[in-house]
Amino acid sequence: MTTGPLASLTDGSQLTLLPLTPPPAAPAAGLRLLTWNVQHAAPARARQQVAWLVARCDADVLVLTEVADTPGGRTLVQSLAENGYSVHGNAEVDGDYLVLVAARAGRLEPVAPVRAGHLPHRLAAARLYLPGGQTVGLVGMYVPSRGAKERRNLDKRAFQDAVVAVLPGLRVLMAEGPVLIAGDLNVVEPGHQPHHTVFGGWEYDFYRAFGTAGFVDAFRHLHPDAVEHSWFGRRSGAGYRFDHVFCSAPHLPALRDCRYLHAPREQGLSDHSAMLATLALTGG
Repeated sequence: MTTGPLASLTDGSQLTLLPLTPPPAAPAAGLRLLTWNVQHAAPARARQQVAWLVARCDADVLVLTEVADTPGGRTLVQSLAENGYSVHGNAEVDGDYLVLVAARAGRLEPVAPVRAGHLPHRLAAARLYLPGGQTVGLVGMYVPSRGAKERRNLDKRAFQDAVVAVLPGLRVLMAEGPVLIAGDLNVVEPGHQPHHTVFGGWEYDFYRAFGTAGFVDAFRHLHPDAVEHSWFGRRSGAGYRFDHVFCSAPHLPALRDCRYLHAPREQGLSDHSAMLATLALTGG
């Protein structure tokens, strides 16, 4: 259980904070989801990140990864609430990073049965109930990196296995509408350009598992030939498409847009680019 700054915002193992300003109504043009690795920001940078999110992005739903159990993490959560976002995440971090799902349209309700069996704080699942009657399932995840030499790939592989075990049940557990899965997966797709020899078959199998479970890479669906990267190697400068959005296959016709936003990385707000997807809403 977390004992750091996020502890005061938790109820049991769940971090849930309601917005301090009234959320807007459901967007008419479509639901805009942004996922972004915020790189364990300190308080000053966390405030700058939220300012950018509000002023430049205007997303209805956020999936934020690499949120730290630090003063910066608390500042991030508090700033989101001050700007009308309700925030959900699993707060049992034990010094690790967690993932947050936040929304400022409709009512966000955690889905308790969706829980990874390893590092559960790196996966957060919720239903978003919108005023027009539509329900959207939201799953945020942050796959560990390959790790330090003494634990090379152990946590990464165990968490990936835990996610693969959860994936087939998501359509049942989130049943009433589209499901979007988003976050930093720390893996690239098969055929990624450039090719990185560091990735093994088990990592490509993890990417393929989303398709097997009925979820489609939203960016690749809309941009079959595009070469884009969301993170660049610190030494080599080589690009990696680590950040992803997957959409439940039956709802692909509602997918209107999916693209990377490089401005926050170029401005030094994080070492990752953000990713924005738009889903049309049908109402009820």
